[in-house]
Amino acid sequence: MDDVVPRVPEQRGPEDARQPAAEASAAALRFSVLGPVRAWRGAEPLPTGSPQQRALLAALLLREGRTATAGELIDALWGDEPPSQALAAVRTYASRLRKVLSPGVLISESGGYAIRLADQHTGSGARGSLDLSLAQELAADAEKARAAGDLCHARALLNKALSLWDGEVLASVPGPYAETQRARLDEWRLQLVETRMDMDLEQGYHAEAVSELTALTAAHPLRERLRELLMLALYRSGRQAEALAVYADTRRLLADELGVDPRPGLKELQQRILQADPALAEPSAPLTPEPAAAPVRPAQLPATVADFTGRTSFVSELSDVLAAASATEDRVMAVSALAGIGGVGKTTLAVHVAHQARGAFPDGQLYVDLQGAGTRAAEPETVLGAFLRALGTADEAIPDSLEERAALYRSVLDGRRVLVLLDNARDAAQVRPLLPGTEGCAALVTSRVRMVDLAGAHLVDLDVMSPEEALLLFTRIVGEERVASERESALDVVAACGFLPLAIRIAASRLAARRTWTVSVLAAKLADERRRLDELQAGDLAVKATFELGYGALEPAQARAFRLLGLADGPDISLAAAAAVLDLPVSETEDLLESLVDTSLLESAAPGRYRFHDLVRLYARACAERDEQPPGERDTALSRLLDFYLATAAEVYAIERPGDRLVDDLETTERAGLRFIDGSAALDWLYSEADPLLACVRQAAGTNRLRRAVDLLWAAKDLTESGANSHQYETTARAMCDATRAAGDARSEGRARTTLTNVLLVSGRIRQAAEQAEHAMKLAASAQDVIVSWAANDRGLTSLHQGRYSDGKTFFERAIEGYRAAGNRLNEAVTLANLSRAYLGMGNVEKAVEIAQHSLSIHAEMGRPMRRGNAHFALGLALTQAGRHTEALSQFCDAQSIFTEHRQRLWVGNTHFRMAEVHLAAHRPAQAAQHAEQALALGCVGGDRMRGNVLTLLGRALSALDQPDRAKVCWREALNLYELSGADEATAVRALLTPAAAA
Repeated sequence: MDDVVPRVPEQRGPEDARQPAAEASAAALRFSVLGPVRAWRGAEPLPTGSPQQRALLAALLLREGRTATAGELIDALWGDEPPSQALAAVRTYASRLRKVLSPGVLISESGGYAIRLADQHTGSGARGSLDLSLAQELAADAEKARAAGDLCHARALLNKALSLWDGEVLASVPGPYAETQRARLDEWRLQLVETRMDMDLEQGYHAEAVSELTALTAAHPLRERLRELLMLALYRSGRQAEALAVYADTRRLLADELGVDPRPGLKELQQRILQADPALAEPSAPLTPEPAAAPVRPAQLPATVADFTGRTSFVSELSDVLAAASATEDRVMAVSALAGIGGVGKTTLAVHVAHQARGAFPDGQLYVDLQGAGTRAAEPETVLGAFLRALGTADEAIPDSLEERAALYRSVLDGRRVLVLLDNARDAAQVRPLLPGTEGCAALVTSRVRMVDLAGAHLVDLDVMSPEEALLLFTRIVGEERVASERESALDVVAACGFLPLAIRIAASRLAARRTWTVSVLAAKLADERRRLDELQAGDLAVKATFELGYGALEPAQARAFRLLGLADGPDISLAAAAAVLDLPVSETEDLLESLVDTSLLESAAPGRYRFHDLVRLYARACAERDEQPPGERDTALSRLLDFYLATAAEVYAIERPGDRLVDDLETTERAGLRFIDGSAALDWLYSEADPLLACVRQAAGTNRLRRAVDLLWAAKDLTESGANSHQYETTARAMCDATRAAGDARSEGRARTTLTNVLLVSGRIRQAAEQAEHAMKLAASAQDVIVSWAANDRGLTSLHQGRYSDGKTFFERAIEGYRAAGNRLNEAVTLANLSRAYLGMGNVEKAVEIAQHSLSIHAEMGRPMRRGNAHFALGLALTQAGRHTEALSQFCDAQSIFTEHRQRLWVGNTHFRMAEVHLAAHRPAQAAQHAEQALALGCVGGDRMRGNVLTLLGRALSALDQPDRAKVCWREALNLYELSGADEATAVRALLTPAAAA
């Protein structure tokens, strides 16, 4: 057509002159084609005209600055059948666009038009931007990041690129060119999605990927790469049968639709899954080869242990630093300082690395034990005298003063390549005179103190061994034959040793010397915490003696903090909690704790959090029993800690549930807790403190702190409702039930059983929950405790799950009556939502909707507390039953938003399941499958039975999506779960698996 279309006579006018003011006005111009074709100047949307005018704009934008002739534009807009006035129409559209856009953006040249943006050509100043160009740049950057091994950054870039799509590409734009480009960009987007999903799997997001891949395969059933990724995600999520079912569904679909077999890659993946190929697991980083040792003289290094084990990453890290000192170019004087608690293996590691690096330091290796952990550390001038003699300096040439010896030492080392191992240093001041001063030399320093003030040093904090490394060391000392038959007992031994190398070596050596002992005998001896430190000694090796050296060097305030902090159970302790234990201001507490970290008697687990090694904690408690005066201070310190946790947990509860009167009925505390600026900060505290908080509750069993401990457990009930820490919470609740029963405290026992009821409800153990709720209700009534209303609500919930809706209604009404009498509006609203579900079970849908709406109205009066999500959820259930699907989805979306905000993971999962039900009822199986997968990934309140419900629904959705094999796998797994939990739904699922149902 270019041959017959005359040259466009339109000339560039004044509006094309690129003046500075015009440049400024064009700077904020933006365009989008990855969705509707739109234009903005800053935040102001610009009119883009009729569909044909938008088609012209899209054609020019997609040319990326290249000129399109009039003929090409006519073909793009109308194809083979242009209107008679096509050329005039093109000119008109171009003229209109030029008036809308900034000057100098749409130009006419060479018989055609072009849109020139600064990011499409070389020039100064920004004219505008195009979403497609940005997506291309992000995708290219993502590819570079992936090639560099930075998968996290690459994934983030791809997600950002994909977020630029806003619905259908070139939406409502007519013409063959738009249709072609729409297909091209849709295909490119799918390729980006596949790449991002591939990276998700590389980074271990298998369970999360299943949901999205399920939806994608439903939308693009013939796209084999998506099926391959789904198979891999399911396999890595432990769902091998489903992964194989995906292959079966794919093979059948390809045969039916296209008459072809799956491509070889898909077939190969199926075979590898059948064979449980270990290579399908995530690849692990290759080990860095260790440099070979080369013996040279002079050499003062102690012998390396023959059974040196593990520490691969540390060996590699230290070797790299030493390599920098011995490099042929850019040589430096390298210093590495290893810090860690006594017995962690600092010397063993340093000696091992030094031996490996001997070949790089042919002029010698010097060694000295600086005795820094003892009462009489080595004097630097004495050490320098010994070093100078070893380097060939005559006695008469060695000066007297420290400064002169250090200067001579550096002069002697000049031009040499020497490695210096300074073991067991006291502090940086002791080390500085002993460091070589010239390039080509290196120093390894070990100390219990972190040498943050040793300028230029590479600091390494040495931790205990991994369980695998610890077991390997134990086995190498004891012998493979004795350990192989008692592997579990051997794991118990190394765990009792806290994976501390010295303790493991002592325990293994004792066992090796006693041929009549079994590994289980040793494990039993170490199981007694009060005797453990006494058991860990052999010859001149003793863990307690190692710790005693560090403790003996502490100042009085440090020693008191060490003793008292060791009393608290739990994996770690926060700075604020530690301040409560010590009864000191936070700033003073932090100074003390950081000084203990510097001595390696305490570890900084994270900013503001501290922990003891298990054996160090036992030693600290032994010191507290021996040295703490008066003895009652130990109980007082733990009481202060419990007060702090209870007061702070009550604050979290009050923030999350404004209007709930529970906090008025908790035990009073003498110590104030923390205050929070918002609910998010409050929840951050609760979840970060979960383990030490629950440990504090358990530690109070059998003490006069029992009532406060039970109330702390009750105030922290969000820990189980969120799905986090549920096992620890249940263990603690059962311990409190036993302790309160033994104490004969009916009030506290009723509260403890209420917390246990909550755990059992969340996990779907309804029969046990009903028993506990009934027991709690009786105890509360006998003690005239306000929790009788909570217990009645719990009995109503168990009745709902058991299908006894009339009984549930009775219990809920009794709970509501109690809440109203106590002025507890929040829990009245919560229980009304539960009452709505009882009416729904009784078939009174209209009443259920009415009561749920009433519950929601009470929540609305009180703001937006966490429990409002339950009201939205209940109303969504009622509206679903009423067939009002759009309204139900809206309620579930509101509920999900609240559950997500308040980190109630299991309730978010429940809501996804209910949304899946709505979508399936509305004949949208793809959306139903996607929500069901998200419910499986998150988990649901209700345990195995609820998971069975989700799998059953997912199977129905997959069956509707013509994936029968995968659907059957889901139903079989659901059937297993129902049979395990004794659920009535098993019969209905068996029916789905019959040949008649499949047909």
